[in-house]
Amino acid sequence: MRRAAALVPALRERAAGAESARQMEKRTLDDLHREGLFRFHQPRRWGGMELPFIALFDVPAEIARGCASTGWNVANLGVHHWMLALYDERAQQEIWGEDPDALIASGIAYPQGSGRRVDGGVVISGFWNFSSGVDPATWNMLAVMVRDGDRVVDHRMCLVPRSDYEIVDDWTVLGMRSTGSKSVRAKDVFVPEHRALSMYLARGGTEYPGYRANQNPLYRVPLSALGSHCLAAAGVGNAQAALDLTIEAIKERSTNYTGARMRDFQALQLRVSRAGAQVDAARLSIRADCLAADRIAQEGRAPTLEEKLRFKRNVAWAMEQCTDAVDALHALAGANGIYDRYPIQRLFRDQHALSAHIGFSWDAQGAPWALVAMGGEFSSPTM
Repeated sequence: MRRAAALVPALRERAAGAESARQMEKRTLDDLHREGLFRFHQPRRWGGMELPFIALFDVPAEIARGCASTGWNVANLGVHHWMLALYDERAQQEIWGEDPDALIASGIAYPQGSGRRVDGGVVISGFWNFSSGVDPATWNMLAVMVRDGDRVVDHRMCLVPRSDYEIVDDWTVLGMRSTGSKSVRAKDVFVPEHRALSMYLARGGTEYPGYRANQNPLYRVPLSALGSHCLAAAGVGNAQAALDLTIEAIKERSTNYTGARMRDFQALQLRVSRAGAQVDAARLSIRADCLAADRIAQEGRAPTLEEKLRFKRNVAWAMEQCTDAVDALHALAGANGIYDRYPIQRLFRDQHALSAHIGFSWDAQGAPWALVAMGGEFSSPTM
């Protein structure tokens, strides 16, 4: 955490340039590799930190105070080390044995990929967007639905080397520009069985192929229920940055017309205070989920469906709080908030871009928990 905090000033200085480049700068990548900040959940036997599950949120949230896009990529590329630990030992050896610092991007939307079973593995094709950090990555985790005829028989995350997919440069967007979340395309790529993890084995518990080598309860946390919590760190860190920068700006700022100090207006005090409470509440809610998931894993059980849906409900609610806070703080900037040179304008755009993630959609994530809590039926094959 100290290493992450030490990078925040440099990341703030680089943010505008990285946004123009539409990907992380090389010096930022070098800094993150040097400090080991992608490897917080990599198994120790591969040189990683294997930190408690809460690091999934804490580390990228701190990074995101400097740059939301960098925090997002640290979360996304870091969580893939956690996911790789779930795979067959042969896949881990194939990637980490060659390069323990290897970066793995992803395409997580199962309907965007299709697969069919063949001897020794699956053959996949598809077009996946939002592959964050894909430019420096040497591997990709691509989600596919495996079909037998018209029937879906499996959901797989397939590890594919850089030589087997095409990067499509279509990342021209409102915000989160320096995540470099371009699209990828693959056609008729053979993926051996050990590199095609069934998500039915990652729903919590010890069924994942990597369990024999990686038995830390950290790796028993269900991916589908907590996978968005690492990315939410970018939203919380970004909202915290907006709060910090707003307070700093207002401390000495006066209105142009009356010369009155803005900090003396009670209406402004209440807006800043509400935003602070919202950011704190979001952080605490997400951290509570991570700690609860870790506790459940330590107990040696998988969370119930209602518990999993509560986690997904909570992270969507938390992102709503962060977005509301950033909106209110951006409004306080007045006319200054429309300038590209004013940092909170980028934070405002980044917050709205990241909050569009399906994991943060209240409409999608809020209703299922209530349905199950009230005795209804909810089915998701990866949950």
